[in-house]
Amino acid sequence: MTLKELPIGKTATVLSVGGEGALRQHFLDMGIIPNANVTMMKHAPMGDPVELRINSYELTLRLADAEKIKITDVRDEVRKEREFLEKKRISHPGLGEGGKYHKKEGENPLPDDVKLTFALVGNQNCGKTTLFNQLTGSNQHVGNFPGVTVDRKDGIIKGYPNTLVTDLPGIYSLSPYSNEEIVTREFVLNECPKGIINIVDATNIERNLYLTMQLMELDIPMVLALNMMDEVRDNGGYILINEMEELLGIPVVPISAAKNEGISELIDHAIHVAKYQEYPKRHDFCDINDNNGSVHRCLHGIMHMIEDHAEQEKIPLRFAASKITEGDNLVLERLKLDENEKNTIDHIVEQLENERGLDRAAAIADMRFSFIEKVCQETVKKPKESKEHIRSIKIDKILTGKYTAIPAFIGIMAIVFWLTFNVIGAWLSDILNLGIEWMTLGVENLLVRGNVNEVLRSLIIDGIFNGVGSVVGFLPIIVTLFFFLSMLEDSGYMARVAFVMDKLLRKIGLSGRSIVPMLVGFGCTVPGVMASRTLPSERDRKMTILLTPFMSCSAKLPIYGFFTALFFPKYGALVMVILYFTGIFVGILMALLMKKSLFKGEAVPFVMELPNYRMPGKKNVAHLLWEKAKDFLQRAFTVIFVATIVIWVLQTFNIHFNVVESSHNSILAKVAGWIAPIFKPLGFGDWRISTALISGVMAKESVVSTLSVLFGDTKTLLDMLSTTGAASLLVFCLLYTPCIAAVASVKKELGGKWATIVALGQFLIAWIVAFVIRIIGMIL
Repeated sequence: MTLKELPIGKTATVLSVGGEGALRQHFLDMGIIPNANVTMMKHAPMGDPVELRINSYELTLRLADAEKIKITDVRDEVRKEREFLEKKRISHPGLGEGGKYHKKEGENPLPDDVKLTFALVGNQNCGKTTLFNQLTGSNQHVGNFPGVTVDRKDGIIKGYPNTLVTDLPGIYSLSPYSNEEIVTREFVLNECPKGIINIVDATNIERNLYLTMQLMELDIPMVLALNMMDEVRDNGGYILINEMEELLGIPVVPISAAKNEGISELIDHAIHVAKYQEYPKRHDFCDINDNNGSVHRCLHGIMHMIEDHAEQEKIPLRFAASKITEGDNLVLERLKLDENEKNTIDHIVEQLENERGLDRAAAIADMRFSFIEKVCQETVKKPKESKEHIRSIKIDKILTGKYTAIPAFIGIMAIVFWLTFNVIGAWLSDILNLGIEWMTLGVENLLVRGNVNEVLRSLIIDGIFNGVGSVVGFLPIIVTLFFFLSMLEDSGYMARVAFVMDKLLRKIGLSGRSIVPMLVGFGCTVPGVMASRTLPSERDRKMTILLTPFMSCSAKLPIYGFFTALFFPKYGALVMVILYFTGIFVGILMALLMKKSLFKGEAVPFVMELPNYRMPGKKNVAHLLWEKAKDFLQRAFTVIFVATIVIWVLQTFNIHFNVVESSHNSILAKVAGWIAPIFKPLGFGDWRISTALISGVMAKESVVSTLSVLFGDTKTLLDMLSTTGAASLLVFCLLYTPCIAAVASVKKELGGKWATIVALGQFLIAWIVAFVIRIIGMIL
């Protein structure tokens, strides 16, 4: 039978893994190999995808992909502890002692002026960014779902100015499956760091060590950081560090990145192995459980054949041989082998498959996992089922339950919006606005007493205080929304949302993993677009990037808050929810249109690890809030500050730079007057609103500041704009051209053509939808 047919709660043994290409390799790298035991945990609320347990961690898979995996020996789940073969303890040597690591002949310690560069590498969601922050004092964004880091980040190790550590996107193996995994592989292979810091989740060590073995084949000085050791200890387990060092041939350091435990020892070892160029002692893993030495003969035969090519292309020999055996065409192409050599390799691999009874990729994966099993058997006393995992299973009964998952998601988001816009955020915003009003009055009184020129007084009060102040007043709302979103992200709930929503998103041509970039887009479109790099399919990535700007970013909150307070004061939360869901609805319509035209085909497979729920870290949440508040204030006092002054100048002077009595005679009125007719059918054809919308392309927050400068008081705006016109304007602001930063991020990811399509396309869509709203409003 196939894995698709495995009943919930039952365990089976994998017989064979079907499929082809990168996806099949990804299955093998994740531990789904022949003879592995797999347990069916649950189905998503809509029946697809499913959650499996393999090697003590949870993995999601679609039924269509599960159907490609044949299984046998279906039985009740029995969770047995691995046999622990405790041996004589080994004492811990000092730095450079013990002979565990080797130096290449003729190599000396690196000179003091050589910069020690490190690659920080590990699986997704194993704590890399947290460790990076501890090593460098940086404050990168940290979250509890796979794919938080989507680009490389550099920093200097605290106290060591001549170092540089690079935080790379998480990968499961050096067989790249998605775009951000390619970033990591290319960096490690081409940038030639002086050392590797490989961070491993100690609570899930079997899966994590798979990448470790491939990194060791690169023959780069390396140190292994066993993260989350505090959780292992708290749950009654332990790891024999010295014995693991002996078996692996690299330094192993137990740490807890979140609690800053073991970091100084890790730094000492990393600096030492890089400075003295101490390489991993072991590269050969094919002598364990190798039937008749077939894998050993295959690898070493290929190594002898490609040695000169690997040296010429500067690719580590053992790494190249294992990758060629797997069937990695990227490495094969770089080696530039002739046809005779390729044919000989094909014969060697064919012999391996005949002798081993497994295909080439499965044979290599089995070799690695067999070695990992030996290492863990002798060094890892598995803890009881962790408190974190037990807690996660209980919470998931509600948050991913068949009948409760969707209502829970809607309820959680509704509570977030209600608390943000009607309770906490609104209350804090009112207090801040009172403070801004008090400060504005105080400054105005001082200027009047000082007999300051009327024009300058108008610039300071009407331009700067009213313009910038009207935007700054919405800071508490933005910070409150980010607080709740970061709590959901840091807890691990975002990964569950992807699991729950996958089948729904597949109907519009996307994968459940697309939900993460789009949810991030509710905070800001720029990181949302960047987060799409975690998607393994170019088709899915493009679709997700094009849809993310439809998710209402937090920069639009001042616009919503401003018009809602004026025109719909009794229905604040309802208007906000309608706006957010309108953006989602229009995005869905566009996705369906793109699915049938530009992006025909099926969404990529949904293979993702589900992390345990964890309490959000106070430091992480506080840092994220500070970063967002700082970013908002920087824009308020740079882009928006400049924009308000420019707007004030243009509406105060005529083309001869004489002060005008009425802004209708100003430079701004003339220029904006040419554009205003475009918006007349939508119910807001006033030149001042046109100006505000243009300034919104620079930064969405500046729409409110521009209106405040141009109208002076809200009464004028109330008299000029009808309720229907206000509704139409709100929808237009929701959907029209994203800010310059967002368009630039789209250009960076997809190129200038797609950035232009986003800019012009969204303007047209916004105009059409706003026109429909105006017509409906007039009929009603």
